[in-house]
Amino acid sequence: MDTTETDDSSSLKIVIVGGGATGVFAAITAANSSASAKVTVYEKGRSLLSKVRISGGGRCNVTHACFDSKSFCQNYPRGSRELLGPFNQFQASDTIEWFESRGVVLKTEADGRMFPTTDSSQTIIDCLLKECRNAGVALQTYSGITGVNRNPDGRFELEFGDGRTEVVDRLLIACGGLKPGKLHGSLEGLGHTLEPTVPSLFTFHIEVPWLRDLAGVSIPESQVSIAQSKKGQTGPLLITHWGLSGPAILKLSAWEARDLNDRGYQFELIVDWLPRYSEDELKSQCASNKKLHPSKQIGNTPISPISSRLWGALVQASGASPIKRWAQFSRGDESRICQILKHCRFPVQGKSMNKEEFVTCGGVRLKEVNFKTMESRIVPGLFFAGEVLDIDGITGGFNFQAAWTTGWIAGMNLSL
Repeated sequence: MDTTETDDSSSLKIVIVGGGATGVFAAITAANSSASAKVTVYEKGRSLLSKVRISGGGRCNVTHACFDSKSFCQNYPRGSRELLGPFNQFQASDTIEWFESRGVVLKTEADGRMFPTTDSSQTIIDCLLKECRNAGVALQTYSGITGVNRNPDGRFELEFGDGRTEVVDRLLIACGGLKPGKLHGSLEGLGHTLEPTVPSLFTFHIEVPWLRDLAGVSIPESQVSIAQSKKGQTGPLLITHWGLSGPAILKLSAWEARDLNDRGYQFELIVDWLPRYSEDELKSQCASNKKLHPSKQIGNTPISPISSRLWGALVQASGASPIKRWAQFSRGDESRICQILKHCRFPVQGKSMNKEEFVTCGGVRLKEVNFKTMESRIVPGLFFAGEVLDIDGITGGFNFQAAWTTGWIAGMNLSL
């Protein structure tokens, strides 16, 4: 895009680094809140809103249908306390109203995730870009900012990858997870602390043949935990060609992101396939099957809600004979089956990104930011929003809501 600027010394020059959901939303808000401000978004890549395009399988999980701020905050492994105040300023209901007032209607799915009724992320992209045009926001791609210096007059001198420089009045950093590099070092030079970034939402690699043979099988409710720490999460589980995924795994990966990184993603996972059953209740169910179905094979008589396919594999993996009749069911069979149903152990040997959605924990230390305005507590006129902060949510629309909220608050305060 053309980077030619017009000289308007009377305008407040606001620059936003990062053309993702946070930066674009902040730019629209800033431009609409100040008619005299000149707002420019600089994106280092070739396109804007790239993560919006691929999120939710190309549908864009805009937010989550939870309208109590305290409850909403419980979905953030990092940043839950700091986001409470911001969500009281701009929460999921405000996001819904913002988009619907611009012709984009959202729908709620059974698990609370909210998508545009078109089921297309392009709907969200088109809306945001239209609002940028209407607000007069300048959008510049292929414009990577590699350094930031603060001048004696309080303004900021930006250094671009192509050698250009530009002086601006207000600066918002909204470039997502910030890896070590020139911009990272520049922010540290201004006095900020950046917590190391590590992946937050990912799936688990498990090289167990009988499990991988079940690829595509889903479990409506499970409990997964790390053997060495006993930390766990509950939710649906999905067996894949490379191991395990689904909401339970993604929640565990988010809440234990740093611990799993420290372990090198090599650990033992325990799966409880029937968390609603106690071991005594499972034994009672087995006794009932023995009484009601004495002539049926054990491997063909699953305990609900486990599918027949998974049940047969679990019985086989337990060491019990799936072709044995319930009439011959022994105490040893009972012990083996209860053990694998409640304490099924898998060696995890790596991770994969959750589809195309790459989320990290880490970033600007939260105590260094005023969450009433998103302005730095260290450098006046410098703002932060979105994933560049040490904030991340679990899957389900929570990361986008943090982007809309912090972007909106920053946008409202950039011109003050």
